[in-house]
Parts: sequence; structure tokens; C-alpha cells
Amino acid sequence: MPVVLYENFRALFYAPFYAAQAIGAYAAEGVDVTLCASPDPASTAAALHAGAADVMWGGPLRVLLTHARDPASDLVCFCDVVQRDPFFIVGRTERPDFRFAELLGLRFASVAEVPTPWLCLQDDLRRARVDPAALSRVSGPSMAENAAALRAGALDAVQLFQPYAEDLLASGGGHLWYAAASRGLTAYTTLVARRSVIAARRDELLAMVRAMRRTLHWIAVTDASDIAVALREFFPDMPRELFAAAIARYRALDLYAADPLMPREGFERLKAAMLSGGVLSRDITFADCVDTSLAREGVATV
Repeated sequence: MPVVLYENFRALFYAPFYAAQAIGAYAAEGVDVTLCASPDPASTAAALHAGAADVMWGGPLRVLLTHARDPASDLVCFCDVVQRDPFFIVGRTERPDFRFAELLGLRFASVAEVPTPWLCLQDDLRRARVDPAALSRVSGPSMAENAAALRAGALDAVQLFQPYAEDLLASGGGHLWYAAASRGLTAYTTLVARRSVIAARRDELLAMVRAMRRTLHWIAVTDASDIAVALREFFPDMPRELFAAAIARYRALDLYAADPLMPREGFERLKAAMLSGGVLSRDITFADCVDTSLAREGVATV
């Protein structure tokens, strides 16, 4: 019986998850994985609890929130993939020595599609002694709409992921002010499953971990243009040059994990952002939310 893997939503920074399918990494490790699209990011974790999926990829933020609502939850991260924040602040003018305080008084739009980017950025602001509530911040329009508004001069700065950021930079429609990956490790995207599923299908999920380690190595050593070609079925409308440039920038920022074992540092940084942003009201431990046994075994046996 195939392992049913839910895609959180379609995004370029999830490239390793698509690559695992495209290069046959799962088959090479002897596991049958069926990729399915989740109805929406917020309901993906619920699908695991309902048994509609065996594994999902998504943010540890969802796992932390699930444990906050239900301390008895057995949902855990078990394979680290995206170890840094993939979002950027792009502005209309050049600011090579950008500081967060410069956002005060500007027309700034944050990401509205998912919560993690703003939660992490508001924590960056607080650490820089800038009150997030003091920003003239727009939250509601999509990243595509915000990119268009920046080009039109209706906004001064926007928070975006790839390829929106790369497209603005390449066209001269925007300038890079801040790459959130430069913050350091921030647990961003992992494979997630219930502990009960890990116990019942351990060999198959271990094979998935080995496949992801194989894929992360492929991402690290393969020419970005070749990655764009290999993953074109997942992004059929994206120009190859734009895709390659976006992936090359992500790799230069050390976005992807070298192996599937999640560093505690990245988890703690994400949790701190959630606490400072008020979406968590109590501490939830690394051990509650992360099962490292599969990653440790997968690293040791490859």
C-alpha cells in the first residue's frame, strides 16, 4: 500500500519534495509514495489525524499549534528539509545597508497567504527594538498583487518568496533589502506524521528519510538550470532562467538542510517567534514535536 504524502501548497522553495518524485528517489529506496494535493495548508494536519494522509510536508509551526490545542497529539516532525526562512523583503529603491527601523513610515505589505513569514519577521523586528505594530503594514493582498503594487509605486516594500522576489530583482522592479534566511536556522519545512503511523510503517518512512537525504544531496550538487528542467512539470509556466536563478539564490543562502536531522536551534528560533507573536501562550518542547530517531538511523545507514 502506498504511503500517501500530502503537498502543503505549491511553492518553489519546496523544490526538494518535488525533486524526490522527479528523480525517482523514493523508488530507489524501495518505497511507494503517492503525492496528493492538500485542500489548504490549515487543514493538512487535520487530514493526518483523520487518516486521509500518512505523511505531509509543512511547517513545524502547524505541529506546534496542534500540540498547543491538544497536548495529547502524537503529530511530529521527522525529516528536516527547509532549514531557513525562504522569504525576502524587496523594496523600490536600493538600500544596501538596510535596517529594520527603516520600515517605519513606509508602505509595507507582509505575506497574507500563510502565517509563518510574518510571525518570524515580527520577531526579527522586536529583536531589533522595532515595534511591529508601529509599521504601516498591509496584510490581505496576495504576493502577486503586492509585487504588482511595488512595481506601480503603490507600495515601498514587500515581503515575498521566490520566484516573485527574483522576478522583481531581475527586472529592476525591486531591490533586495533583507533575506530572512540570513537570520540563521529557523525550522521551516519538514516531513510530518503521527507517531502511531511512524510505529506502524517505520520501514517505509525510514526509506522516505533516506530518499530525502539522497534528494538533498542532488539539490546541492546539481546545476540550478538542470534542477529547473527536472522539476518543470511542477512549474510548467515558470521560465527556466527565472527558476534556475531563484534556486541558485536559495542555495547560496543555505536554505536546504544537508541531512534530515532537525537542529534544535532552528526549532527553538521558530518557537520563540511564535511566543513573541502571541500565537503560542506556553512552552512546547522539542521532544513533544520532533522524532529524531528516523533521521538518525537514516543518516547512519546511508
